[in-house]
Amino acid sequence: VLIRPASSQESVLQPPCGPAGLPPAASQTVPLPFPMSHGTTTLAFLFQGGVLAAADTRSSCSGLVACPASQKIRPIHSHLVGTTSGTSADCALWKRILSRELRLYQLRHGRRLSTSGAGGGASADLGGTSGGLQKASPSSSGPGLWYVCSDGTRLRGSLFSVGSGSPYAYSILDQGVRWGLTVEEATSVAREAVYRAAHRDAWSGNCVDVYHVTSKGWTRRKREDLKEEYYREKGRQGR
Repeated sequence: VLIRPASSQESVLQPPCGPAGLPPAASQTVPLPFPMSHGTTTLAFLFQGGVLAAADTRSSCSGLVACPASQKIRPIHSHLVGTTSGTSADCALWKRILSRELRLYQLRHGRRLSTSGAGGGASADLGGTSGGLQKASPSSSGPGLWYVCSDGTRLRGSLFSVGSGSPYAYSILDQGVRWGLTVEEATSVAREAVYRAAHRDAWSGNCVDVYHVTSKGWTRRKREDLKEEYYREKGRQGR
């Protein structure tokens, strides 16, 4: 069941009942105390070393930082990760469902489902939820990257960024990403893209998670506070 948050113009609480036997006045409404805004910055791209995924760690609700250390990149299995953007509860739900279905497929057929097939399953699972994801995984034909939206849209590409901070991240990714990057260079570009987005987007921030996916599986870089990137930037400007 999808529960859509009411807008500030919609009623979210029924007014108290009147005298016994009389219905409440239908014209009275109680608005939300504040709009339910949210945001994030996630990205992933292909390069000669596999797939690199990065995301910030701030979960927000309007002006409130609900959690500064959330995990927006979720490993699905040993060779597949997904970045999430949207309502946290919905994203956690689809991750559990998708992990279960992929494990059942592997047990039945003795092999992992392809990234394309997993993307098709995810597009079905996401129907009726408020969220989206990027899936990164190597395959027999090389690394793969898919974007899946809650409306069922499924796109394959070499570079995606999702969330309220994505326009700022694209400004770095479009000029910094190329096929011949080393792992260190790709990590630096991804980290800077998340930093730039967090610097300008009020709903992104705190730390950055980076995952590198190859044919041997995924590895996770130690979580790093974005203020470290800020100090590095200040050091470069001071030279």
